[in-house]
Amino acid sequence: MTIRDMHSADWGQVSQIYADGIATGFATFETSTPTYDHWDKAHTPHCRFVAEEAGEILGWVALSPVSSRCVYGGVAEVSVYIATKNRGKGVGKLLMEHLILESEKAGYWTLQSGIFPENLGSIKLHEKVGFRYIGKRERVGKIKGVWKDNLLFEKRSQIVGID
Repeated sequence: MTIRDMHSADWGQVSQIYADGIATGFATFETSTPTYDHWDKAHTPHCRFVAEEAGEILGWVALSPVSSRCVYGGVAEVSVYIATKNRGKGVGKLLMEHLILESEKAGYWTLQSGIFPENLGSIKLHEKVGFRYIGKRERVGKIKGVWKDNLLFEKRSQIVGID
């Protein structure tokens, strides 16, 4: 398995993995897979990676800005999705470790994730790679009429100077 930059040509496989995550009902507030153009505009142009083996994308990870205000330029939201048949095999850990390293090289000092409480796999993954739980946003949004809580996790850089 290799970790490499995501390319627009990967969108077919990437969007299917995203659609599978959406279908679980506990991976995102999205209810349908966006177009590539919409997804592309919502994510940073750098720090987009896929795990690939024999031409098959096993999972992906990308960053989104948390704000357009310059003071938050080093803070990003993590999206990580693993193909259903590849969950629990270490793909997410490899992607997240790579993302953390590359995000620090790119000058990010804080990565954050909002995770639904029932998404135990994502919670465990984030904890394994050094994210810490910082709080819960109660009933922050609805999916199909059901209010959902969101647990907030963050990872502060040990490399990028936070003085």
